[in-house]
Amino acid sequence: MYIVQSQIDCKDVDNKLIENSVCLLRNLSYHVHREIPGCERYQEAAPLNQGPAPSSQKGGCFSSRKSKDEWFSKGKKDDDAAADIIDIPKRTVPAKGYELLFQPEVVRIYTSLLKESKNPTVLEASAGAVQNLCAGRWTYGRYIRALLRHEKGLPMMTELLAHGNDRVVRAMSGALRNMAIDARNRDLLGKHAVPHLVANLPGGGQSQPVRALSEETVVSVLSTLQEVLGSSLESAKTLRSSQGIERLVLINKDGNRSEREVRGAGLVLQTVWGYKELRRTLEKDGWKKTDFMVNLNPPSNNTRANGGYEDSTLPLIDKGQEPEGKQVFDVYPVK
Repeated sequence: MYIVQSQIDCKDVDNKLIENSVCLLRNLSYHVHREIPGCERYQEAAPLNQGPAPSSQKGGCFSSRKSKDEWFSKGKKDDDAAADIIDIPKRTVPAKGYELLFQPEVVRIYTSLLKESKNPTVLEASAGAVQNLCAGRWTYGRYIRALLRHEKGLPMMTELLAHGNDRVVRAMSGALRNMAIDARNRDLLGKHAVPHLVANLPGGGQSQPVRALSEETVVSVLSTLQEVLGSSLESAKTLRSSQGIERLVLINKDGNRSEREVRGAGLVLQTVWGYKELRRTLEKDGWKKTDFMVNLNPPSNNTRANGGYEDSTLPLIDKGQEPEGKQVFDVYPVK
């Protein structure tokens, strides 16, 4: 971490030293919430903020640069800031050793790399570290999700969904899914990130060329959409206006997509149809109930033990064989 911070200070964030160091931090962050000594004292008994974000909460904690203005809620920025106070207890002694991996201030290291680096491996590893730290029901994961929002991490990762590297897109999608566990983050992503996620799905037509993304990346994007749409009618409306329904139905009817992609698209379609307020509009668009009622036949072992969190990230080095028994929305651990 000292090496990475020193290179950030020197504005040299694309060299091999940074690449290796960030990959190490990413791997060290894997399952940190389960493996640190005394991890029990940080565990939180139930998922927090699973419902929609309260209307009084405003998403005005993003960058004031013009490129991020669309992420702001209407109203005074002072009001927005006051509504987004992050209550992180102050430490009585400095953090040291493994504690440095998950202190909230580590967020600024990863957001600096996401903002400044052009190296795809650095970007992928930074997002992977964020995904790992935000996994699990633990106190520091909650702090980090909130601080990432405060440090403009959401719009940074959303913009990087358009990156030309497949693995970078996959890493950003996985990180955003864990960020969306926080209701405030989910609300903001539903408003602003859904079109960017939809753009990575197959079936864009002539005006929107299809991106040549891997099955793993498409499944990751579908997983993130499912998380973001799970408790927000407005997000589902945004999906519709972004031509997301067309792309999801195409995945199911294409005949050339994998079982995992078809199942992932089907879960999102079922979520959309679950909003009764939207059905009349969908029918006016020409869709039928059968377009959304996909037979998924879920396997009995497809339930997440962690309740929605992606608690692992893809390895940076491809393995010769894929793990057995992979299911929709599964992501494999770093080894």
